[in-house]
Amino acid sequence: MTTSPSARLAESDFLRACRGEPTSRTPVWFMRQAGRHLPEYLKVREGVAMLDSCFTTDLVVEITMQPVRRYGVDAAIFFSDIVVPLKAIGVDLDIVPGTGPVIADPIRRRGQLDQLRRLEPDDVESIAAAARALVGELGGTPLIGFAGAPFTLASYLVEGGPSRDHRITKQLMYSQTGLWNDLLERLSHLAADFLRVQVEAGASAVQLFDSWAGALSPSDYETYVAPHSRRVLESVADLGVPRIHFGVGTGELLDQMGDVGADVVGVDWRVPLDRAIEKVGPHRSVQGNLDPTLLFAPADVLHTKAAAAIERGRGARGHVFNLGHGVLPQTDPDAVKGLVDFVHGYERV
Repeated sequence: MTTSPSARLAESDFLRACRGEPTSRTPVWFMRQAGRHLPEYLKVREGVAMLDSCFTTDLVVEITMQPVRRYGVDAAIFFSDIVVPLKAIGVDLDIVPGTGPVIADPIRRRGQLDQLRRLEPDDVESIAAAARALVGELGGTPLIGFAGAPFTLASYLVEGGPSRDHRITKQLMYSQTGLWNDLLERLSHLAADFLRVQVEAGASAVQLFDSWAGALSPSDYETYVAPHSRRVLESVADLGVPRIHFGVGTGELLDQMGDVGADVVGVDWRVPLDRAIEKVGPHRSVQGNLDPTLLFAPADVLHTKAAAAIERGRGARGHVFNLGHGVLPQTDPDAVKGLVDFVHGYERV
């Protein structure tokens, strides 16, 4: 009797690990697994601006599928960008090569909040169409939808682009708390709306990226950010899919990032997984957390470090193997394939 794709999907090792159920092997996928390190990605993106590619259904499908075909990873991450929902509602921004998202008119005044309306399905119909097509192509491989967390989106909007110290963001946060909370409330609804679109189109899990949360102290995170991230994750709780929450440099925030509604907490490479597990507790799974630069190391070094991460992850309710952030553009695809094969073949004892 042939097992249906939906049944195979529900029993996938990735989703089982997210739910804290036994798995046949350690599941693995990588943040930025579809991107600049793949020659096939560079070929299809040639002459196409980043944001244009994110709104082109056929390109989203192709790029999302590329690492699944090449590596045999246990989940596909939807090809998009955290600023896509902002662009979809009309915010004047662009992704500048070598720089990142750049905002034409950075938000510093209350009147500028009017542009941050709720996301409507028609705003992202091409994206929903891509998700639906991907579910058909992926079969038993789960699709992960994602969105940028309110703090990270706010940082781009307030700074006008990437920032090393988030000075202007924090200045607004500390000095105009009412404006700050109103800004993040709007962004939380936008992020939740975008996650819901992806799940309703077929995504089996979601990940909320708070890329810049590591710039915050635990007390500031709890006061100025946690309520808004909680609103995002609680807003999609009724959808019944695992919710992953990830940030960079967030070792001191892992317990708080779990407490806002995460089923799985992503851990970067700076914190050993066994210590991270102590912080997030026995009721959550973990994701991570190999240093991306280890993919440039000799195979024996890479495999030793990967094995250590797998062993440390055994103390968690469930463990999804991943890098501690994204695949670097200079990474050799053969090294990535070798790592996937190593993780899949690692013997449980």
